[in-house]
Amino acid sequence: MELGSMVSAVRSQRVLLGDEIRPAVILIKDGKIHQIHSDIYVDVPCEVLDVADSVVMPGIVDSHVHVNEPGRTSWEGFWTATRAAAAGGVTTIVDMPLNSIPPTTTLGNFHDKMQEATGKCFVDTAFWGGVIPGNQLELRPLMEAGVAGFKCFLIHSGVEEFPHVTDCDLHAAMQQLQGTGSVLLFHAERDVQQTAEEDGDPSQYSTFLQSRPDVMETEAIRTVTELCLEFQVRCHIVHLSSAEPLKLIQAARQAGAPLTVETTHHYLTLCAENIPAGATQFKCCPPIRGSANQEQLWSALKAGHIDMVVSDHSPCTPDLKKLERGDFTEAWGGISSLQFGLPLFWSSASKRGFQLSDVVRLLSRNTAQLSRLDNQKGCLAPGYDADLVIWDPERTFEIKEGGIHHKNKLTPYLGLSLQGVVCATLVRGQLVYREGCFCPEPLGKLLLIPPERSQK
Repeated sequence: MELGSMVSAVRSQRVLLGDEIRPAVILIKDGKIHQIHSDIYVDVPCEVLDVADSVVMPGIVDSHVHVNEPGRTSWEGFWTATRAAAAGGVTTIVDMPLNSIPPTTTLGNFHDKMQEATGKCFVDTAFWGGVIPGNQLELRPLMEAGVAGFKCFLIHSGVEEFPHVTDCDLHAAMQQLQGTGSVLLFHAERDVQQTAEEDGDPSQYSTFLQSRPDVMETEAIRTVTELCLEFQVRCHIVHLSSAEPLKLIQAARQAGAPLTVETTHHYLTLCAENIPAGATQFKCCPPIRGSANQEQLWSALKAGHIDMVVSDHSPCTPDLKKLERGDFTEAWGGISSLQFGLPLFWSSASKRGFQLSDVVRLLSRNTAQLSRLDNQKGCLAPGYDADLVIWDPERTFEIKEGGIHHKNKLTPYLGLSLQGVVCATLVRGQLVYREGCFCPEPLGKLLLIPPERSQK
């Protein structure tokens, strides 16, 4: 079956249907799942892609990706980001409103981004809008235009064109979002009075870690929970790195806050104790914390207190990582991992008793729900898009530079051996990736998400 062709049927001994793995044939019509047969020898009037005992499950929905186009295409871009996604079994990404120039904070800027993305996406792509000081009257037009929701920062974002918001800005934004069904995502760190010495060795990771203590996340999340309860607007905490605020989040949910929270592959895989001096490819904000904290994040995932896991793919050019000086205080904060989310998660999760159904829940279904794509993505059932990842959860591989499809290859995962090899990726029934090769032309769609008309 040729790359780029429309697949009409997929047969496997291991298809994940609900919480069960069983033999099945998936019939595809007009890019959607048409029927699922448990009799794998059923007579079907079309060519069948037989993948033997490779696992077939819903494609990954990565709701936290910085594509950086337009404006910072030396960092990444739609062509390279979505190829990397396809190679990793990711069938849908949701692009963050920064670090593109201009950011997605006005209707005009959104149209610019859409124009740049057209014809460059190998997987389906949706978009977050941004909340910055003074743009509250842009939010409803952006909703009407089809953004999935909005993102804001409670601390400096790292780029001048996307300033962080004050409490006053947040109240104005919340009033615009009330009753719309939209969601506001928070980079939840706040500046606090520093008590630690700030004159440590900048090449030591501990110096950077001490400059972003857990309390910065806790205090920001306290603000988020209060706003969420007061306005009853859907709120979401991105890239939780500290386990300390989890009790605040749980209390707010129990009190009726429509609040969700994600963590990332790097917080679940990497820990502070193992970061070498000068290894600035490990820098991100909030920071990678200690191993005891990491185990608490895993426990929270298992208990359902953390709702989803994403990449927060945030690449840059190698020079911005300041590797020659190894200065953690000056280096750009961001980790590239879009292509490797599935094996990163499975390599650790499988050792902790997680099942393949948990992978779908945390990496596909809940991320689709956050992005209001859950009526078409994240589920193997008739009527849903035929977005499939075909992979071997038992096979291992090593991350080597030559196999990385991100534009910039610098990642803290270089040389790591992982469990779980993606064999093929289907987007709406189209074979976009198989065994290291891509379809000749981008076949992804730009996803515009209609506002909830039933709301006032």
